[in-house]
Amino acid sequence: MALYVAATPIGNLGDASERLKRTLEGCALVLCEDTRVTQKLYAAFGLKRPRLLSSHQYNEEGRAADVVAEMLEKGLDVALVTDAGTPGVSDPGFAVVRQAAQAGIEVLAVPGPSAASALLSICGFEIESYAFFGFLPRKGKEREAAFARIARACVSVAVVYESPHRVKALLRDVEAFLPGAQLCLSCDLTKLHEKTLRGGAAELLLALNANPSAEKGEYALAIELKGVKRPETAEEKPSARAMLLEFALMGLSAKEAVARLAAQPGYSRNEAYAASLEIAPLLKKIEEGAIDAGRD
Repeated sequence: MALYVAATPIGNLGDASERLKRTLEGCALVLCEDTRVTQKLYAAFGLKRPRLLSSHQYNEEGRAADVVAEMLEKGLDVALVTDAGTPGVSDPGFAVVRQAAQAGIEVLAVPGPSAASALLSICGFEIESYAFFGFLPRKGKEREAAFARIARACVSVAVVYESPHRVKALLRDVEAFLPGAQLCLSCDLTKLHEKTLRGGAAELLLALNANPSAEKGEYALAIELKGVKRPETAEEKPSARAMLLEFALMGLSAKEAVARLAAQPGYSRNEAYAASLEIAPLLKKIEEGAIDAGRD
């Protein structure tokens, strides 16, 4: 009796291991993020399909309790999969693993594809250590705090996931909160139209704006933190650079953005002016329309 946590292909079916196929066919029950997606996987591999049950972010706590009880009663081998990649890594799965382990059930990994590890392998950064941040909060103080955590992380590389409709906003925030960071941005890893961009945030923004298909596919971003200016008070208030970019994206000129920021509580005119000099090329690109000021 065991719970097999099985990684499935993130795009290229050729990445499926023989061990994965044996596991999918050999377990009496398979927990799936979406049974329809997993059914297609069985069909593609020509495997005999066992009983499939959904286990996703909205039901996995209750589902885990039921499945663990059934495993203990019947001595079942169960596989846990998500739609793509490794369960529990920015995907459902942790609740099932936790409850199975607490019940004394052996939990075994069937390792395989992961967008994070694939990206790290091709980014070209020296990876002494790294941290995985998954999908960041979309806005507000929670998003600012997330970037503050990244800035203060004692690692050489940070990995972030993003959807195609918000990837431009992510790059704008990286430019604001992590100035000078070198990036490696991959879309649709292992798939037919896989594409990887390298450079600074402003450079990557220009490339995305020039690509009419940029808002398709799933993105993974590696951020090299070496050489990034780490803010000392990033959690207390938004950086002056971030505020200036926000005003610029609202349509204000660089001069107007500096004046607006200087009028905000907690910011001085000298601080606002110094920040405008640091990001002057980016502010100029926004004014000239080289960077889309629209919200994603």
